[in-house]
Amino acid sequence: MASFPVINMEKLHGEERGATMAMINDACENWGFFELVNHGIGREIMDTVEKLTKDHYKKCMEQRFKEMVAKTGLENVESEIKDLDWETTFFLRHLPLSNISEFHDLEDEYRKVMKEFAARLEKLAEELLDLLCENLGLEKGYLKKAFYGSKGPNFGTKVSNYPPCPKPDLIKGLRAHTDAGGIILLFQDDKVSGLQLLKDGEWVDVPPMRHSIVINLGDQLEVITNGKYKSVLHRVITQTDGTRMSIASFYNPGNDALIYPAHALIDNEEDKNQYPKFMFEDYMNLYTRLKFEAKEPRFEAFKTPA
Repeated sequence: MASFPVINMEKLHGEERGATMAMINDACENWGFFELVNHGIGREIMDTVEKLTKDHYKKCMEQRFKEMVAKTGLENVESEIKDLDWETTFFLRHLPLSNISEFHDLEDEYRKVMKEFAARLEKLAEELLDLLCENLGLEKGYLKKAFYGSKGPNFGTKVSNYPPCPKPDLIKGLRAHTDAGGIILLFQDDKVSGLQLLKDGEWVDVPPMRHSIVINLGDQLEVITNGKYKSVLHRVITQTDGTRMSIASFYNPGNDALIYPAHALIDNEEDKNQYPKFMFEDYMNLYTRLKFEAKEPRFEAFKTPA
């Protein structure tokens, strides 16, 4: 199997641009994931985000998680758990309105650096969407506009920690799923692994790499690209040692954005009916109930009868 795609974004600004764009296109078509290095977000801010995220987990979340495990008896399970994930999380919303001030256990320094980090990720997401447009033959700004709706995109960050698990064969950190939204930018632990994607029927590790940003494509990009790019099943497996940090930022369409295949990517009449047209909020309402099930029935649910 080919090695996991790693894209050096510095090469977009020189004579290797064509080859780098081809690598991004191949990753979108055949992996649904790729890893970015030299992406323009400074190492200093990434190190600060990592330190403060891990400090916050130790101070505010670790003990609560241990108490939950003790209360539910999860350490003593004998068969596979299929309705629960071995993770502790919180979700920061940035756009269209921030909720970061509502988290009273976040220290001011952490709040400030997460706002700054989110702003840089938002810029990177929009840069990536334009690179995808270029590869797809769509006009610059098409995907950003498709996501916009009336109030702009939804953008938020899921901050997760996956503590050591005594029964990694029976409990997943996060069960297999595709992501509902647009483009996802992940800053993950570079020491403790666990993220895997499904490729050609096999689970493949997404390699931890210091200061990289892992990108994956959500269901909305599969619809807009008319299946040229695909969202891919992925999961987090638990480890017996070490707590894995995961900071996943989701650049998604606005609630009232109307999602449908780009006309330029519909080649024939058969292609026309491959994916439905729907409002993003309606899709999310369905996804919330069916996240850990196959994506195809979610798409089918929005198709109008012939």
